[in-house]
Amino acid sequence: MIVMPANNSSGLVHYLAGKYPGKLGWLIAPGDWIEPRAWLPYAIDNGRYSAWENDSDWDEEAFYHLLDRCQLCRFKPMWVAVPDEVANREKTLWLWNQYERSVGQYKFKLAFVVQDGMKPSDVPKSADVIFVGGTTEWKWRNVGLFCATFPRVHVGRVNWVDKLEYCERIGAESCDGTGFFRGGPDSVQAKQLRDFIAGERRSEKQPMLI
Repeated sequence: MIVMPANNSSGLVHYLAGKYPGKLGWLIAPGDWIEPRAWLPYAIDNGRYSAWENDSDWDEEAFYHLLDRCQLCRFKPMWVAVPDEVANREKTLWLWNQYERSVGQYKFKLAFVVQDGMKPSDVPKSADVIFVGGTTEWKWRNVGLFCATFPRVHVGRVNWVDKLEYCERIGAESCDGTGFFRGGPDSVQAKQLRDFIAGERRSEKQPMLI
């Protein structure tokens, strides 16, 4: 499973990606460009969650600008998250219909972000990847169902080792998180991440899904 610390280009990330190939990557959001590297697989976030969390307007222009830059890069993203609406099933389905064609013109794999109230039957057949978003409680109650149903699943906002281990066990392809290096390279979370990608596992017990 690939862990994607969001928008983090520190030397430690590059070192760990080289030491443990295929274990670490990037999730790049609009407005936070990082030049892609051959040794770091990456994917494109749409920035909708950050706008929702900060109660700010979503910048559509910045999103397409990011896609334009990726199209010019030698190394292409694993996928791009098509715009969604946090915790809103109906609006997310509407947004997929609005943006699928224009985002699809870039020829990248398309990720559909599932939200509260969705079931596997809601996922558009044209989606290449399932991005499990939604509110925290809903996400952890339902991520296992989507991993059991679809071959390619990304899980958003995973910041603790018990959740990393859980996502790995249920078959997630990748996950992202902003918290692993928030306390610096010597923080508890950073050490947990290093141990995880090195293959060390703390427990086989299923974590509390909160």
